[in-house]
Amino acid sequence: MPSSRVSARLSSIAPSATLAVDAKAKAMKAEGRPVIGFGAGEPDFPTPQHIVDAAIAAAAEPKNHRYSPAGGLPELKKAIATKTLRDSGYEIDPASVLVTNGGKQAVFQAFAAILDPGDEVILPAPYWTTYPEAIGLAGARAVEVFAGPDQDYLVTVEQLEAARTENTKALLLCSPSNPTGAVYTAEQITAIGQWALEHGVWVITDEIYEHLVYDDAVFTPILKLVPELADTTIVLNGVAKTYAMTGWRVGWMVGPMDVIKAATNFQSHLTSNVANVSQRAAIAALEGGLEDVVMMREAFDRRRRTMVQMLNEIDGVDCPTPKGAFYAYPSVRGLLGKEVRGKIASTSAELATMILEEVEVAVVPGEAFGPGGYARLSYALGDEDLVEGVGRIQELFS
Repeated sequence: MPSSRVSARLSSIAPSATLAVDAKAKAMKAEGRPVIGFGAGEPDFPTPQHIVDAAIAAAAEPKNHRYSPAGGLPELKKAIATKTLRDSGYEIDPASVLVTNGGKQAVFQAFAAILDPGDEVILPAPYWTTYPEAIGLAGARAVEVFAGPDQDYLVTVEQLEAARTENTKALLLCSPSNPTGAVYTAEQITAIGQWALEHGVWVITDEIYEHLVYDDAVFTPILKLVPELADTTIVLNGVAKTYAMTGWRVGWMVGPMDVIKAATNFQSHLTSNVANVSQRAAIAALEGGLEDVVMMREAFDRRRRTMVQMLNEIDGVDCPTPKGAFYAYPSVRGLLGKEVRGKIASTSAELATMILEEVEVAVVPGEAFGPGGYARLSYALGDEDLVEGVGRIQELFS
C-alpha cells in the first residue's frame, strides 16, 4: 500500500508562510484580541472607484457572463501592451500576453513552460515564498544565492556566475523586491542581463512592484536595457499591488510566442479564462492613469520612513532603508538568544512567535524567505496601526 494518501508532489509543498501569518493574526482578531498584522503584502487602500464602477457595469453585461478566450480578453491584452510601452519603454505584441488568475498563476506557469526535471533556477535570496515551490513543482531545483544587508540585498554577477552550472536554465529576478524592498540600479540590471545573454540563461523577471519606488530609486525593466534578451525572457506583472486590486486576481505574463502559446494551452485545461468582470476592471485600471497610484505611493513612502526609523531604534535590530515595494526587512540577529519576559528565541521563527504571543503583533520570520535571522514587516497598513505595532515591539525589547 502507498505510504501516503497524498501525492509526493503536493506533499512536498510548504504552505505560504505569509498567508499563514496573516491568517493567524486574523483569527486572533476574530477572538477580540487587538492584533496588528505586518504579514500580508496587501495595500490597505480600497480599489479606486473608477475601477469598481467599471466592474459594476461589466457585471450587468450579458457578454461577460460567458466563457471568454482562455488567454485573456483581446481588449485587456491590448491595454497591457499599451501600458508596457508607457511604463517600460518598449513595444510588445498583444499576442505575446497571457492573462492569468493573479500573479501567482503567472509565476507557476512561467516555470512550468520552460523547466524540465534536472534543470536549475538561480534564485536570489531573500526571495518570495512562492518561487521555490513553483520551481519544485515544475520538477526543477532552486539554487539560492544570498545577498545580505551588507550588499543591500542585491546579488552580484560574480555570485550568479559562481552558482551557474551546466544545468542552469533560468534566473529569477525580482526588482523592486519582495521581501526586501531592494531595487537594482540600471547598471546592475544591464550587467545581469548581459551575463544571462552571454550564457544562454533564461530570465524570469517579476515586475509587479514597478510603480512603488522611493528616494533616488528607478524601476529599470531588463528588456529595455538588454532588448536582445526578448527571446529568452518572461515578464511577470499584474494589477494587484499598483492599483490595490489583490482580491481581483488579474496578473499576466509576457514572453516569446512559443512559450506563451504553451502556457495558454496549459491554462486552458487548468482554469480557462480569468473572470471577465475582473478583466474589465483591469482594463479600466490600466487605461485610467496613475493618479491614484501616486497618492498610494506617497502614503507608503511616509510609512516606510516611519517604520525604518522606529525599527532601528530597537537595540539588536538593523533595518536597511528599502527603496521599493512596501516591505522592511530588518536583521533581527541581535535579538536572538536574549531573555525576554522569561523566554529566549534562538531563531527568527521563534522570535516571530514570541512577538505575536507577547505583544500581539504579527511579523513574518526570515525562514520563509531563505536564511533565518531576519523578519519581513509590510508597511501597507494605516499609519496609526503601524506606529502602535512597532511601538509594541520596541516596548517588548526595551
